[in-house]
Amino acid sequence: MSATLRRLGVMLGAAAFAWLLADSLFALPAPVIDLRPLVSENLAQSGITHPVTAVLLNFRGFDTLLEIAVMLVALLGVLATLAADRSPAVDLDSADAMLPMFSRIAAPLMLLCALYLLWAGAFRPGGAFQAGALLAAALALLHLAHLIPAWSSPLPLLRSGLVAGFLVFLAIATTLLTEGALLQYPPAYAGLLILAIESALTISLALILAGLFLFISNDGRARK
Repeated sequence: MSATLRRLGVMLGAAAFAWLLADSLFALPAPVIDLRPLVSENLAQSGITHPVTAVLLNFRGFDTLLEIAVMLVALLGVLATLAADRSPAVDLDSADAMLPMFSRIAAPLMLLCALYLLWAGAFRPGGAFQAGALLAAALALLHLAHLIPAWSSPLPLLRSGLVAGFLVFLAIATTLLTEGALLQYPPAYAGLLILAIESALTISLALILAGLFLFISNDGRARK
């Protein structure tokens, strides 16, 4: 089978999957219970004013805690499958001067946007997941521009950053058991506790997502 036919088959399969997915979404029945009024009624007790962040880190915070654990396990699975003879990559020379120059300009702007997304998550769309993804993209861009090397192994400082979000989240959840529930924030401190969780999660999510790319990038070089 020629490469053109394979590409055509993949395109047709992707189009069919997209059509089936869209058709399934539009065919879903209306929800029996509308939770939006319930969220709005309790939003004042969540410590923040944006309903999405309130749901993710307050009303269903236990689910989000497990999501972070799943991402950590995914990274550990990647690390377990990498080549054993990996070494730090140091070939940072690039023949293309345009990409490094662009990256030096874009990376600080991406950091600034990530900080804004983290701050804005309390009252508008944003938060730790979006901020972390943007920071990870900045790290990937710097690597593609040959400004930072691929990662060979998680050193102690990097390990601390990778688990910081999960551990801070878990520590606060455990402490709040004295309130009678796993993540039952005291209304007076809910906003501050959620900010602490989101700040730690931003760092961890950025490092986890970047690690999924930078560890594999170094492993690809090791296997050559």
